Amino acid sequence: MVSARKIQYGKKLIEYVEKYTKILTITVNNVGSKSMALLRKKLRGRAEILMGKNTMVRKVLRDYVKETGNEKVQNLISCVEGNSGFVFTTLDTAELREEIEAEKVQSAAKAGSIAPVDVFVPAGPTGMEPTMTNFFQALNIPTRIERGQISITDEQQLVFKGEKVGVSEASLLSKLGVQPFYYGVRVQSVYDDGQVFSAAVLALTEADIAGGFFSAMGKIAGLCLEIEHPTVVSVPQEILNAYKDILALAIGTKAPEWDHLKYIKEVLADPSKFAGGGGGGGGGVAAAGGGAPAAVEEEEEEESSVAAGGMFGGSGSGSDSSDSSDSSS
Repeated sequence: MVSARKIQYGKKLIEYVEKYTKILTITVNNVGSKSMALLRKKLRGRAEILMGKNTMVRKVLRDYVKETGNEKVQNLISCVEGNSGFVFTTLDTAELREEIEAEKVQSAAKAGSIAPVDVFVPAGPTGMEPTMTNFFQALNIPTRIERGQISITDEQQLVFKGEKVGVSEASLLSKLGVQPFYYGVRVQSVYDDGQVFSAAVLALTEADIAGGFFSAMGKIAGLCLEIEHPTVVSVPQEILNAYKDILALAIGTKAPEWDHLKYIKEVLADPSKFAGGGGGGGGGVAAAGGGAPAAVEEEEEEESSVAAGGMFGGSGSGSDSSDSSDSSS
């Protein structure tokens, strides 16, 4: 026989699953009932929080998938683990995550709990009597007696992140009055209309995505150049390299000159007059432009933008200066 309470819970869970397409999976380790009550009040009218036993949640979801054939919900079952629960919402998940994780409560280190951060004991007086020296010796903490109390000589790491807090460590932190941990509700994963991904994805910005894209394009361009396979990302660099070869050939011969070639020859002949800050050979080329005609400046600027294009990671500009100098010599 199934209790009425469990039947009611199952109906509520299915109701929320069918109503909302966005679900945040949260963990509530070391979070008190008072904190949960405050969070429910804070999100009232904007989101629904539902906690429950993992075995019961998995059974309800599996039965729902069998009855309805909704395979999307199958992905939600994998998110049910540990001391977890659900937040059902229609709001922006990134903003809701920030709001949920903003509330934290300071807490003492409890023996047997997993440390979320490293904990250090600072050097200096502890306020403890000399009779407690053996307590520090057991933890390999160097001390000395100053003005009738124990003083720690050097800062020591007492607890390591990700490891269990020992009884002695928890007792010492309690005697010192240190509450090193901050606990709160944490968002572990996000379910969005059948797709499940880590909550860390919500912290990504447009700049992060653009940086990853250009980094990938740079690697693809480098690979295509190495195997001599022309693609959209490698052809501009190949054209630039061909133009550099033309410049190098023209500088060493009596080929017909054009504006850009004249400008390069002037720089190589007397780099100092093009050095805005009085730099040497390479610096003069980089700073050149004061004595060049306006049209030549525009052409040089256009070439620089092609060479340094973000998708090539700036490799083009470095090879340009080195190749030109090698050819001139």
